[in-house]
Amino acid sequence: MDKKKIHLLFVDDERQFLESMKKRLETRDFNVVAVERGEQAIEAARKTPFDVALVDLKMPGMNGEETLKALKKEHKWMEIVILTGHGSVDSAVECTQGGAYSYLQKPCDFEQLLEVLKNAYKQKVMNKNQIEEKRMNEILKISQTTSSRDILRRLREIDAGEKT
Repeated sequence: MDKKKIHLLFVDDERQFLESMKKRLETRDFNVVAVERGEQAIEAARKTPFDVALVDLKMPGMNGEETLKALKKEHKWMEIVILTGHGSVDSAVECTQGGAYSYLQKPCDFEQLLEVLKNAYKQKVMNKNQIEEKRMNEILKISQTTSSRDILRRLREIDAGEKT
């Protein structure tokens, strides 16, 4: 991995755990924004691009599943890891079907958490590179057969499709 820090959005209502983990993660190649509620996570993600989000499942207000869905709806390339002390098979299935990269149980080994977060980041980069390659192939394909006006129209269609 390069020296670039991974931008992590960490959401957990246990303030002491949140601050302790933030400090530990920042010593290990992460730039961490820590918030205590799902609603705060949505607002933070609107202001700052994040590579990965680490989201607690049980929180007051917007819970982890709702936060996962809202973040994936607005930031589909952000990878999201669920970390919970109240896990079940049903919630693990629901979260992974909702787009969670991984689902971990508390307490979680710190090295295992680091590995999952770094792998989630790699997945995000790989997905982004594949989309850019697909986009370049589309540009090459349509540039060989159409006018510049049609190319611009097609690029707008591709961009609109990626946002949905």
